[in-house]
Amino acid sequence: MNYGFVIDNRKCIGCHACSTACKSENDVPLGVNRTWVKYVETGAYPDATRHFQVTRCNHCANPPCVRICPVTAMYQRDDGIVEFDPSACIGCKACMQACPYDAIYIDPETYTAAKCHFCAHRTDIGLEPACVVVCPEHAIIAGDMDDPATEISHLLAHQKVTVRKPEQGTAPKLFYINGNEISLHATATDRTPETFLWADVIPLHPTPSNGSNRFPLETLGVPAAAHEDADSHQKVTPLKRAASGTPIRAPQPQGHSGDGPIQIGQGVMAEQMVQVAYNAQHLVPWHWPVPAYLVTKGIGAGLFMLLSLGLGLNLFPFEAPTALVLGFLSLLFIGITTGLLVYDLERPERFLYILTRPQWKSWLTRGAFLLIGFTLVAGLWWLLEAGASAGIVKAANVAALRPLLLWLGLPLAVGSAIYTAFLFGQAEGRDLWQSTLLPIHLVIQALMVGGAMVLMVDVVMALSPQLVNLARITFGVMLVVDLFVTLFGEFGMPHA
Repeated sequence: MNYGFVIDNRKCIGCHACSTACKSENDVPLGVNRTWVKYVETGAYPDATRHFQVTRCNHCANPPCVRICPVTAMYQRDDGIVEFDPSACIGCKACMQACPYDAIYIDPETYTAAKCHFCAHRTDIGLEPACVVVCPEHAIIAGDMDDPATEISHLLAHQKVTVRKPEQGTAPKLFYINGNEISLHATATDRTPETFLWADVIPLHPTPSNGSNRFPLETLGVPAAAHEDADSHQKVTPLKRAASGTPIRAPQPQGHSGDGPIQIGQGVMAEQMVQVAYNAQHLVPWHWPVPAYLVTKGIGAGLFMLLSLGLGLNLFPFEAPTALVLGFLSLLFIGITTGLLVYDLERPERFLYILTRPQWKSWLTRGAFLLIGFTLVAGLWWLLEAGASAGIVKAANVAALRPLLLWLGLPLAVGSAIYTAFLFGQAEGRDLWQSTLLPIHLVIQALMVGGAMVLMVDVVMALSPQLVNLARITFGVMLVVDLFVTLFGEFGMPHA
């Protein structure tokens, strides 16, 4: 069996019966939606058209939410339904970053991830999903796509269908008959329109400096002298000319539709050609603890990388006080990292689930075990050094074990620093996070902040000149390389 949906846009009247039936059937709280109807209006009065699009979980054949979930709270059944288990969810919100369709939300009552689950409780007893039953126009068709006798198989065989974001490689199983390209592609319209029907707009991005929700034309490459008011249909001059004298337009920022410069007729700026009239709104799921943990993780891993490389290659002499202080700081910042990760969970009391029921394809799980492994090795080394300094452990035995523990901890420190790059790579819903340079970038930043921390410690505690010189060179070189990677790599290359 292989369940899927077909939405027939030829029949949909935008009545929202599917949304209300879903809420009633599944006890969906206020403020969140498992299925909703997106309204997009095109044209200008009187030649305007409103397009409806029923939107929900696509029950992908290759679901990224299942792959990124660290505790198997998101899973794919044998019949193709992507289901969730609220009793297992730790509220890490990684699935929300992985879903390209913004179909997953955090339940405000249980603080766990939820979404459309094909009304699995009904499907298991031979009933259709509630949205299918309630639709007055039979615009929603659900069924087994592997059975050629089903209505959905007949429609897929005889109708031209489209899907949302096929380029993400998720193989979505929510098909649209007569799907409108503007409705299907989020970047075809403004990210933050000025208003919705029946709803206030929740700002997702900062309000532009001009005080409106529309970006000023200057940010889109239109010179200030070339326009008076985009909303008054003033004529605009050509933006620039090619060497041949042909008028050409300045390119817009990649992935940003903006408000133009779309021109019609004699250089007239178009107005209200496309606008979203209604859509479900989604807030940013990850907040300050995530960028903060990138910093603390970089400091902890970078300090240990400098220590292990410097001592292992005899770049500076071993000094017990230095090893104890820098080793303690490394462990402290890794501990803060762990605390930030747990703090960001919606269900922090369940954080041990990542150890008791790990899902090994998730880089959240792999990263957790990398952090644990690094903490154990670095912690054992630090305890041995502390024991030797206190006379509890023989110094000769510690000296013999020191190279082994430092070299064993080095790959774990590198892994702790860079695993987030692979986690971001699993976030199919966040294209700008996906870069092949990110693992290298995180190593560079770890060495940079590690060197900076050594220089800060040297202010309050005299360190060996060789170590300080190594930290100074590392910080300076990595700072320049980081700037180069940021400007020419992150800003200069397209992502995903």
